[in-house]
Amino acid sequence: MLFNVPQYIGVEDKVAGPFTAKQLLWMFGMGVVLLVLWGLLETATFYITAVPVAGLFCALAFYKPQGQPLVKFVIWGVYFLFQPKAYVWKRETADKAQKEKSSVKNERKKEKEEEQKKELLVNNIEAFARTLDTEGKERNEKMMEIIKKNREKNKK
Repeated sequence: MLFNVPQYIGVEDKVAGPFTAKQLLWMFGMGVVLLVLWGLLETATFYITAVPVAGLFCALAFYKPQGQPLVKFVIWGVYFLFQPKAYVWKRETADKAQKEKSSVKNERKKEKEEEQKKELLVNNIEAFARTLDTEGKERNEKMMEIIKKNREKNKK
């Protein structure tokens, strides 16, 4: 069965002409604020304040920096202003630096030991394989030591 997959889910629906519902609400809010300013202020003062108010509301309605609505940026800015900011700097002591160096050295030693163990395992496997191939006629001393160690461990 075939299903239709929505293609443009990030695009808001147009309500009136080229405007979305959010844009229309911002424009309606701008009209209300300008109407209140018209009733409260004189004509010259109204025109001086109306231009920045209209610019602010138009920016909130239409401007999308980095693909995000300007309202989100304003909210993030308010959170940033009122969020507590504490920058704490602690001088690193010589003890910490030495501990870090010693931990790095220990890690390197562990890696070397693991590599040596792997090499021993490979050599042991080769010795066992040789012994099995020759049906026990060729015995390797390493293999005999390993068998003795395993017997001792099992007895304990």
